[in-house]
Amino acid sequence: MRASPASGRPGGRIVRFAAVGGVNTLTFSACYLALHHLLPYFAAYTAAFAVSMTGSFFLHTYVTYRTRPTWTKFLLFPLTQVTNYGVQSAGLVALVGWCRMSTTVAPLVAALCALPFSYLLSRRILRPPARTGRSAPAGPTAPAGTGDRAGTGDRAGTGDRAGPSAPACRTTPAGRSVQAGPPPARSGGPA
Repeated sequence: MRASPASGRPGGRIVRFAAVGGVNTLTFSACYLALHHLLPYFAAYTAAFAVSMTGSFFLHTYVTYRTRPTWTKFLLFPLTQVTNYGVQSAGLVALVGWCRMSTTVAPLVAALCALPFSYLLSRRILRPPARTGRSAPAGPTAPAGTGDRAGTGDRAGTGDRAGPSAPACRTTPAGRSVQAGPPPARSGGPA
């Protein structure tokens, strides 16, 4: 039996995040060092950051969180990374300007300082919390794509439930099928 994507243990997810982070760091470093000779250090840093962020999206989507990439996630992922970029940029400027750290090493140290922010933001975007709301009534339902409307087991609005042991349904005046039970209470008039 294959585990579902949501069933991954948080500890395993953190290990995968760290492994993907290592790959991203290598990608960033390779781009930065190659561009560092052609551009000023901050421009090289920014270009390397953009390249590694795109790779980061796909690796974290498939490997870390084991979810499907979507255009919405792709568009939101860079927006949330603005905070990560800000933390790393401030760290880079502080390390180079105030601490007199080498411009070759400073980006790696700044990236390490930004790791907690990066993890929390990417998890929020790529694996958003489940929405809470009304849950569907318990009982057997038909498989997806068989005429089942909104997961209620109602086949094409006929009031028939999937499976012989399912509770009976009734149709409301609005034409919606609902599981049989006590009728809704009326308000404001004699019964």
